Amino acid sequence: MRDVFLNARFTVQALTGVQRFAQEITRELDRILPMTAIVPGRPLAGILGHAWEQAVLPWRARGGVLVNLGNTAPLLYERQVVVIHDAGVFATPDAYSAKFRFWYRFVQRHLLRGRTRVVTVSAFSQSAIATAFGCDAGRITVIGEGAEHLARVAPNWTVLERNGLRPAGYVLAVGSLAAHKNLAALAATATMLAMRGMDLVVTGGFAAGVFGDNRAGPPAGCRFVGRVDDAELRALYQGAACFVFPSRYEGFGLPAVEAMTEGCPVVAARAGSLPEVCGDAAVYCDPGDGANIAQAVAVVLDDAMQRAALAAAGQARVAGITWAAAAARLRDAIIRCEEAP
Repeated sequence: MRDVFLNARFTVQALTGVQRFAQEITRELDRILPMTAIVPGRPLAGILGHAWEQAVLPWRARGGVLVNLGNTAPLLYERQVVVIHDAGVFATPDAYSAKFRFWYRFVQRHLLRGRTRVVTVSAFSQSAIATAFGCDAGRITVIGEGAEHLARVAPNWTVLERNGLRPAGYVLAVGSLAAHKNLAALAATATMLAMRGMDLVVTGGFAAGVFGDNRAGPPAGCRFVGRVDDAELRALYQGAACFVFPSRYEGFGLPAVEAMTEGCPVVAARAGSLPEVCGDAAVYCDPGDGANIAQAVAVVLDDAMQRAALAAAGQARVAGITWAAAAARLRDAIIRCEEAP
C-alpha cells in the first residue's frame, strides 16, 4: 500500500469556506485513512505559496498518493486527488483578482487533462466544472460537505450582548465581502428590517489574496460584526429570526447548511448549488432583485408556522449531510487513485 500524503498548505492560509472544508474533512479522514500531512515550512530561498506547492511538495510526497483539498495541486505529480470546489473563476470572474483567475484556470485545466483524480462538493459544481473545462463530468467525483462542526462548541451568547442584539430581533447573513456573495443586495432587506425595529447582522471577512481589490462593502444599514469564532457563530444562528443567503454563486453553500443545523429558517438565492443543497428546506429569492430578497425575508418573518416548518425541514435535511459521509467518499476516491495502474 502506498503512503498517503496530505497537502496541508491550507493550514497556513486565512480561513474561508475552502479552508473550513479542508480542516473538517481532514479531521474525519484521519479517523479512517492513515495520512502524513506535509505543511509548508519556513520559506526556502523565497519558495512559498504556489511555488512551494509546485516545486517542493511533489518532492516531499514522492512515491505516495497526494491529497489536495484546496482547488490546486502540483502539475507534474502523477498519482494524486484534488478537490476543485467550483468553477467560480469562470462564472463570476468579477469577484476575483486577475492573477488569481489566470492561475486557477491554468492549473485546473492541466489537472483535468491529466491523470489527476478530480473531486468536487456538489452535482452543480460537477456540471459547472465539466462545462467550463470541456471535460466529461463522469470523471469528477461528488463527495459533498458537512456541518456538524458547530455542535462541538457551546454557543457564546456574549456576541449578542456585545453588539446590542436581542434574540429573534435580527436577521443574519454570513459570507465574505467578495462581490459574488452579493451582500450589497441586502440593502433593501436592511431598510425593511429597520422599519420593524430589527437589525440585519452580517458576519464575515475578506481574503485579499483571492479577491484582490474586488471587495464589496457590507450592505447599507446593516450591523457588520466582522469575523467571529464558532461559538459566537453558533449563538448568532440560534438567535436569528432567520438566515438570508443572497449569493450569486456557490459551489456548495456551507453557511446555509450551518443555519439549518442550528434550526434557523433559511432564505436562499435560487442560484448555484443552493437549490440542490437546501432542497425544500428554504424559501428562495432572486439574487438580482434586492426587493424580492426583502420580500422573501418578510414573508418568513410574518409566518411563525412557516418558520417552524422551515426549521424542522432544515434539521431533517442536514441529517444526511455530514463530514463523516463526505470523508468516506473521499477515502474511496483516494483508494481508487492508489489502485490505478
